[in-house]
Amino acid sequence: MRLDSHQHFWEYDPKRQDWITPDMNRIRRNFLPGDLRPLLQDAKIDGCIAVQAEESLRETDFLLDLAHQNEWIRGVVGWADLKSDQLDEVLDQYSDVKKLVGFREVLQAKDPEYMLQEEFIRGVQKIGKRGYPYDILIFPNHLAATLQLVKKCPDQRFVIDHLAKPYIKDGEWKDWKKALTPIAERELMHCKLSGMITEADWKKWTPDQLFPYLEIALELFGPDRLMYGSDWPVCLLAGEYEQYWEVVEQFTDALSLSEKAKIMGETAVEFYKI
Repeated sequence: MRLDSHQHFWEYDPKRQDWITPDMNRIRRNFLPGDLRPLLQDAKIDGCIAVQAEESLRETDFLLDLAHQNEWIRGVVGWADLKSDQLDEVLDQYSDVKKLVGFREVLQAKDPEYMLQEEFIRGVQKIGKRGYPYDILIFPNHLAATLQLVKKCPDQRFVIDHLAKPYIKDGEWKDWKKALTPIAERELMHCKLSGMITEADWKKWTPDQLFPYLEIALELFGPDRLMYGSDWPVCLLAGEYEQYWEVVEQFTDALSLSEKAKIMGETAVEFYKI
């Protein structure tokens, strides 16, 4: 199965999507399954994982409703307050919802120390015991804290979204690679080849600028722990869906057919237990 492991849906509301600033006018509108489906079909992609972009149970339910209406939305990475004393009760409410395949929150907007709080670590461990993986949305300055987090949750499956958003626009990679390397050594840590073009110059990026970061990710994680994701519709700020998909297609064409198949879907299917 070919799978887009990372994309979003929303009914645009300036208060709920307050992170969409005026310079992001391209995505200040609704984005729903009918907008994405033709793009997946053109790329011969069988399905997708819808990922939270808003920290609310309302959005988790919204995404699950879309997934239940559209078989090709194979799973939802939702949100829950992992620090809450009521987390067990919330998880109980979703225990029979098969399309809820993981959790995430916007850690990139928080201080790195946030993820090292006892309550947060306890929450990550609780979802892990129920079989849910955790998507880590961070910037490079969060990587040191991320390493501490994963050490405290040795049995938890994690995936780093967007390669931890390296500073592609500045061409910086050495410090990012150095900080990412010990994290990648953790057997249960995965990484998404997603969100790259929005970390480059939105108007001037080229595939050649992205390849070094893809090569480092492949070196550190291998195809068994890498998964393609578009980050649509956020990617539209810097290019069309097919432009980024073609970058990853071109990069993986140099691999064996089995390795390419893992990155383009099989790794995500196994990770999220689709």
